[in-house]
Amino acid sequence: MKLTVCAVGRLVSRSEERALTDDYMSRFTPAARRLGWGPLTEIEVEDRKSLGMTAEAELLRRAIPKGAVIIALDERGKPMTSPDFAERLRNFGDQGRDVAFVIGGADGIDPGLRAEADMLLSFGSMVWPHKLVRVMLAEQIYRAATILTGSPYHRA
Repeated sequence: MKLTVCAVGRLVSRSEERALTDDYMSRFTPAARRLGWGPLTEIEVEDRKSLGMTAEAELLRRAIPKGAVIIALDERGKPMTSPDFAERLRNFGDQGRDVAFVIGGADGIDPGLRAEADMLLSFGSMVWPHKLVRVMLAEQIYRAATILTGSPYHRA
């Protein structure tokens, strides 16, 4: 199973968000190998706020790998515990399905693209900056892999 984060906007190369995202992505790699999963990659698409969410949605659609399960990060989505999220990823992996996580821009995800998602995932009822969501998602993907490999990182 390959995991791809498709996100609107680019994290600045020397920003705290970029450093944290890169840290969790690099930590994920050894755990992913133990699970037989492929890499966690990131595709950043241009922020088209001036053209609207529809233009951003088209760029995101092109970034999503063909046949991947689409999990959209959205405030209207389902909140999950970390173990439940890990189990959901395990199920997709067992089915041989790749997963694409979609993070919209500052205005969220276009309703049409949101409707195409296989799952809507929420990090709570509060609205989070889309750059911070990327860090949180990378950490939760890493945490899921550590849960599934029995690593002490997740102590619950």
